[in-house]
Amino acid sequence: MIYDVIVVGSGFSAIAVTCNLIEQLPASAKVAVVGDDPGFGRGTAYRTELYLHRLNVPAGRMSLLPHQPDDFVDWLKRHGRLMQAGDFASRSDYGLYVRDTLARLLRKRDGRCRVDFIKAKAAGCVERYSSTLAFHLGNGDEIAGRNVVLCLGVGNASLPVDPDGVPPSLRSRIIENPWRLSWLRRVASSDAVCILGSGLTMIDQVLALRAHGHSGRIDVLSRRGLAPLGHARKLPAPLPIDVEALPDTISGILKSLRGKSRTVADWRGVMDGLRPATQALWQRLSSKERSRFLRHALPWWNIHRHRVAPDVFDRFEKLVSDGIVRFHAGFLKSLGAQEGRLLASYRVRATPQIAGINADWLVNCTGMERAGISHSPLLKEMSRFQLIVPDPLGLGIQVNAASEVTAPSEISPARLFAVGALTAGQFWEITAVPDIRVQAKAVAEEIVSRG
Repeated sequence: MIYDVIVVGSGFSAIAVTCNLIEQLPASAKVAVVGDDPGFGRGTAYRTELYLHRLNVPAGRMSLLPHQPDDFVDWLKRHGRLMQAGDFASRSDYGLYVRDTLARLLRKRDGRCRVDFIKAKAAGCVERYSSTLAFHLGNGDEIAGRNVVLCLGVGNASLPVDPDGVPPSLRSRIIENPWRLSWLRRVASSDAVCILGSGLTMIDQVLALRAHGHSGRIDVLSRRGLAPLGHARKLPAPLPIDVEALPDTISGILKSLRGKSRTVADWRGVMDGLRPATQALWQRLSSKERSRFLRHALPWWNIHRHRVAPDVFDRFEKLVSDGIVRFHAGFLKSLGAQEGRLLASYRVRATPQIAGINADWLVNCTGMERAGISHSPLLKEMSRFQLIVPDPLGLGIQVNAASEVTAPSEISPARLFAVGALTAGQFWEITAVPDIRVQAKAVAEEIVSRG
């Protein structure tokens, strides 16, 4: 089968692209969506069923379709969720909304393009025909497309160190992927838990533990011991930011933003004002300054930029103030065992001192791996064919401002695009819904405009 568009992936980016293609392509067009994730469209983030796992963006900015800004809020109202645009909905509800939006578009039989959902992994590719790129599928089939959109997300990051020092009897108490929430049922209420990483995933897991009746100690180890901050209960007005007026160095930008934060009642207004200009600011930075940002400023950017819902933050802060959750700043050196329990040994930050955390469970919450070629056999093969090249800073693959893949080989018979985390090298802020939905719409428009 030869398709006009092949969408490779089964997470939110793939759904966003597919929905926009359905809205824009003519009835004669054929689209294939290839992915093997059983939770198609919901991905890891929106598959959780725990009500405390909230979106970290207000509902009013979470419509799947940018030209219908109230779509998600209206969906919430239709389903009896009494929420306003400034409220923070559950991630489970958002996953259901994404599913329902796709289903609604697919129910439009008249004038809609053909869409085939193929439950298989794209295992390899080959330039088979004069105007298409063909993919070998894990089920043995082969399909080809005139346009291809890579929507491959990323998985949970691996453990920072090898657990070779942990005896087999304790290996099952190391949770390498915390989103497989079945592990929570095995945790006794008084068990001590050590969490590696102190970002949004850590907060999710702490709240999940408490919801499952856990009352024991929770130690959190990360390099800097920083945790995400909370949204204000009343969202401040964003402060408009003129990107062109900002310095072109990270140190100069930080100095300018700190100065602006002293002129407003709430620093969050500065961050929210910067948000729509973040991609433009990133593209102004030199490769050297981008690298400097990743080395030195990224942790502080994350805790200020990626905030949590106010009530969730209050719950978490209470656990910290009560001493139930304790933070440690340092570099994990090894994992082992001591007196029948897990032992995480780390070098205390800014000192040569080695300390240890004893726990009954160790949970890897170091976040998501950076998008890149190495985690995907398909991308590795495409790299060998010089159809794609890695971003120099390890932020996915190289694309241009239109999200079209740029590579040394100019002989690719099909037009090749990427959406989502794979394009972070070009756009930086491209993992949240408000950014991906705009990118998905733009890519669909580009495909339609070229016929």
